[in-house]
Amino acid sequence: MTTSGPPIAIGGRRVLLGVTGGIAAYKSAELVRLLTGAGAEVTVVMTGSATRFIGADTFAALSGRPVHTSLWERPGEVLHVRLAHESGLVVVAPATANLLSKLASGLADDLLTSILLEYRGPLVVAPAMHTGMWEHPATQANAETLRGRGVRFVGPATGPLAHGDEGTGRMAEPDAIVEAASAALEGSVGEGSGGLVGRVVLVSAGPTYEAIDPVRFIGNHSSGTMGIAIAAEAARRGAEVCLVLGPATAQPPSHVRVVRVMTAEEMRAAVLEQAARSDAVVMAAAVADFRPKHAADAKLKKEDGTPELALEPTPDILRELGETRRFGQVLVGFAAETSDIEASGRSKLERKGADLLVANEVGRPGTGFGSETDHAAIIDTSGDDVPLRDWTKTELAIAIVDRIVAHLGSDLRRGKPR
Repeated sequence: MTTSGPPIAIGGRRVLLGVTGGIAAYKSAELVRLLTGAGAEVTVVMTGSATRFIGADTFAALSGRPVHTSLWERPGEVLHVRLAHESGLVVVAPATANLLSKLASGLADDLLTSILLEYRGPLVVAPAMHTGMWEHPATQANAETLRGRGVRFVGPATGPLAHGDEGTGRMAEPDAIVEAASAALEGSVGEGSGGLVGRVVLVSAGPTYEAIDPVRFIGNHSSGTMGIAIAAEAARRGAEVCLVLGPATAQPPSHVRVVRVMTAEEMRAAVLEQAARSDAVVMAAAVADFRPKHAADAKLKKEDGTPELALEPTPDILRELGETRRFGQVLVGFAAETSDIEASGRSKLERKGADLLVANEVGRPGTGFGSETDHAAIIDTSGDDVPLRDWTKTELAIAIVDRIVAHLGSDLRRGKPR
C-alpha cells in the first residue's frame, strides 16, 4: 500500500474548520477543498465577522455539508456540544487576535468559541493579522499560553498584508495548514501511533440482509460507520486493510480494499477467506442473528393471508473465527446490548474466544446504530478494561486500534503460548 498523495492521517476524519473575521478567510475555501480531497469530512463554523468576508454558501458547496454560524440555530440539540464531541480535529484558519485572546481566556460568547471550550482533541490554529497585532505582548502571551495547552500553531508567515503593508502576520498557505493538521493527528494517538506497517487487518462492517421474499428482508439499523472508522484508522497506522462491507449507508474510505456482501452467509465466506492472511480481524459488522428458512420466490401479498415465517440462526462468524484462527492472530468482537452491558460483553468475550470485545449499548437515542456517538466499554482478556463511557466513533476506533497494536506487540504474540 502506497502512502503517496494526500496525508493519510486526514482520511476518514471529521474535521471542524473554524473561520474567523479576517481578509485571509478567502484562503479557507481552498483549505476546505484540500481537506475534503484528502478524505476528510469537513464541517465549517463561521463567526459573524467571517461572514462579512466570504459567504457561507461557498463553504457549503465545497464541503457538501451545512455551515454553522450561530450558537442558537439549533438550541434543542445543544449544537456546540455535539460538534465538539463528533470532531476528530479542529482547525481555525484564519485565527484572529481576538480569537486567540478569547481562547486563551476561556471565553465562549459565540458558537465557535463555545465549541473550542468544550472540545478536547487536537487543535491547529493559523493566525492572520497585521504585524503590530501579532507582535503585541498581549497576543504573544496568549499564543504562549495556548502552546502550553498543546495548541499547534502554523504560521503566521511573512509577506504582503492588507492595505499594501508587508510583514509577519500573513496566514499560512492552505497546503501548509493541511500538513500541520496531519502532523497533529499523527501526534494525537500517543503510543499507539503507527505500529501496523506490514500488517494485514481485516474489518467487517454494516448490517446483513436476509431475504423474506424478493422485496423484503430481515436486517437492522447498522450504518457501518463504526467498522469504517476502524478500517480508516488501521490504514492510517500503515496496515493493509480489507473491509468486508454489508449493505451499509456510510461510505468506505477510498484507501482500503472493499469486498461487498449482502447476507450473513456471504459475509462468512468473505471473512473466512480473508482471515487466513490477516494479522488482526475486527468483526464490527452487525450480522443478522436469524434468517428465514425458506425465502419466497415471489412477493408475499396481503390478500394471500399472513405468512408463516420460520426462522433459523445464521452462522456464528465470530465463534468460528475464534475456533479456527491461527496462532498470533488478534480477534476483536462487538456486542450490541440493551442491558448488563459490561457483564454481557465479558461473557461473550469468553464464549467466542476473542482477545477484545467492544460492548456497545443500543436501543436508546444518542448511541449505537445510526448515531454519531457510542456508549461502550472495551473488554480485554488482559483484564485491562475500559469501562462504559461516551465516545465519538473516531475516538473509539483509535482506542480499538491502540489495543490491537498492543496485542500484536505483546510477549504472547512473539512466540509464548496463549
